Parts: sequence; structure tokens; C-alpha cells
Amino acid sequence: MRIGLYPGTFDPITHGHIDIIRRAARLVDRLVIGVAINRDKGPLFSLEERVAMIESECVSLSEQTGTEIVAHPFENLLIDCARDVGAETIIRGLRAVADFEYEFQMVGMNRALDDSIETVFLMAEARHQAIASKLVKEIARLGGDVSKFVTPPVHAALKTRFG
Repeated sequence: MRIGLYPGTFDPITHGHIDIIRRAARLVDRLVIGVAINRDKGPLFSLEERVAMIESECVSLSEQTGTEIVAHPFENLLIDCARDVGAETIIRGLRAVADFEYEFQMVGMNRALDDSIETVFLMAEARHQAIASKLVKEIARLGGDVSKFVTPPVHAALKTRFG
């Protein structure tokens, strides 16, 4: 069984994330969405809320692709999380050159820690390249319409959070 790990904070999950999940699911038999706890980032949504959003959004993706998709919270090193879930592939989404520079460094460090785990990069679809959870939260906080960046349930959660 080919197991892939797609890690992130997913605070909140966006159309960009969903695009990468859909495409990654075609590459593996089981896709683990690693939900980083990352207390330093001060997430808007709790870990439980982010996991619930991911699980809700991935039900139909799992049915469409025939791939098992599960959410897995983690707070340890990414490479240790990959080992914990049995992933031989880490999947990362890229939006721009700035993403590549950071990811390039991460791959080098991860390969030094465990060179048996490969990293695969998927370029975001052009229509999703500008979407970033941080910007979505900022727009929502300031009363802007983020409905084109997130699904209706996530949009409703943002509206509830920001009033």
C-alpha cells in the first residue's frame, strides 16, 4: 500500500488545499492529512475544529478517488510523523517561488534525517496560487468575502468566528 502524507496547519482548509488533496489522492492508496498542532502560529481554529473541517471536506474526495483519506494531528517532526503513519512520500503544495525556497530547505533537512522518505511537490492550479490561509483569515476578519477561496461550510465557520 502506497501511503502519502500531506502536512499543514489547515487553518482553515482552502480550495487550494482541497485541490492538492484531490490530486495527491490519485498518487497513493492512503492519504494522511497531517494536521500540525503548531502552537507558535496561534491558529484561529482549534485542532479539533481543523480536523473536523478536513474530515468533512475529504469524504467526497475519498469517494471520488477511491483513496482512503484520513486526518492525523501531529506535533513532532514531520519526518517522525511520516514514519508514524507509514508514509514513504511527503506531499507538498507549491504556489510560488518563495514556497519553493522554503520547501527546498525542508527537503534537504528531511533527507538528512531519513533518506528513505521522498518528497513530491504538486504545483497549485493557477486559479488557486494566490490563496493562503493567512490571507483568507485576514480578509474574513476585516469583513471581506472569502467565499471564492473556501467551501461553504468553512466560509460559515469563518463568519461565525469573526461575527
